[in-house]
Amino acid sequence: MNILIAGDGKVGAMLTRQLSAEGHDITLIDNDADVLENSIEQYDVMSVVGNCASMETLRAADVRKADLLITATSSDETNLLCCMTAHGMNPNLHTIARIRTPEYSESVYAMREMFALSMTVNPEKTAAMEIDHLLKYPGFLRRETFAQGLVEIVEIRIGEKLRKLHGRPLYRLGSIVRCQVLVCAVTRRGETVIPSGDFILEEGDRIFVTASSLNLSILMKNLGLVTRPVRNAVIIGAGRLSYYLTNRLLKEGISVKIIDINEERCVKMAEAIPRACVVRGDASVHNTLLKEGVGESDAMINLTGMDELNIVLGLYGTSNHVPRVITKVGHTDSTQILGNLQVGSIVSPKELCCTAIVRYVRAMQNQVGAAESIHSFADGQAEALEFVVTEETRHRGEKLMDVSMKKNVLVASIARKQQIIFPKGDSYFEVGDRLVIISTGKRAIHQLNDIFAD
Repeated sequence: MNILIAGDGKVGAMLTRQLSAEGHDITLIDNDADVLENSIEQYDVMSVVGNCASMETLRAADVRKADLLITATSSDETNLLCCMTAHGMNPNLHTIARIRTPEYSESVYAMREMFALSMTVNPEKTAAMEIDHLLKYPGFLRRETFAQGLVEIVEIRIGEKLRKLHGRPLYRLGSIVRCQVLVCAVTRRGETVIPSGDFILEEGDRIFVTASSLNLSILMKNLGLVTRPVRNAVIIGAGRLSYYLTNRLLKEGISVKIIDINEERCVKMAEAIPRACVVRGDASVHNTLLKEGVGESDAMINLTGMDELNIVLGLYGTSNHVPRVITKVGHTDSTQILGNLQVGSIVSPKELCCTAIVRYVRAMQNQVGAAESIHSFADGQAEALEFVVTEETRHRGEKLMDVSMKKNVLVASIARKQQIIFPKGDSYFEVGDRLVIISTGKRAIHQLNDIFAD
């Protein structure tokens, strides 16, 4: 497809990398020629220097031949105007706008047709939902749901609390946890693999486990991962993400304390959310953390605008045994390094935003048979995709042992009506089944038939 990306910042760069790798023709638009030059050197893309909301710039980008426009500039107003202008020049154009300002949420939704929006993304709001989800299910670094809630994939770190798993082969895992689960991927020293049954677990491994919701509860209990619910949380940083998250937590009865060094941000947050306790203080100073009782909280959520500070705070939280530590990162290139550090769960708003956009792009390509959900995990090295088996799906009714699959692809689960099947060699799938597919390959899987080697 021909895709225009307006705004070559972090989100734009991440989208450029992923969508160009999937074979799309990308044209970047930005006011900064130096930024565009850097992208051109890295990727096989076209570029246009100029204001993306002007007709002149959009003509230069050949908007009339484009299939999709993604606007990710730093200005919500520019993003909206760009979508409106571009759609006026090409009525068949799909448009996706990044809108981050909380005050615009209602109007953008109510007037999306007037703004000519096919889709909007809000990285901070999406990240707030992700963090809220993680706080509801303590014990896991990450948790994703598939097959209408029947199947889940969770991330667990093999640490001191899980010494019983050290040195054990995966084929013995079932006897240890005493429930049916499948380890669909393992990240070790920055590298992610789909393991065989003979794979030996080591301390520091991050394992991704597929299980039913019921078996997850049993898994948590048998591994000793059950912790008390979060009743109070400390949030470091008073930005947009903190605003969205605080509102969600307060509605759920969780008390929230927000710490930020900037007086203006503190005043705005206190006025916007009077029920929250807002404290002006420097979280990089140890005495501030001690004074505010951060080490005694149920959850510590690090949301400053500096990755380095968030990482240090995450290390502080885990070293003080805070039950739930969540660390936000903006530069996703560093997530493989972070995977080896004890900073709790890692959340990247930009990565969540890009995943949603990529899912839309793939659905555009395959109106029939597209993945119903896509989740990137293991520092972006793996994807979990959910497909529904249709009449067009090949190898229906055949035993999996007789089906040739592409390398680095795994059928993690089969949901048939209300039954969950963890595949073995004699398992098969039929029309109506929901399959969760794990892929660690570089080639994108657009349709279910893409997993077959023949």
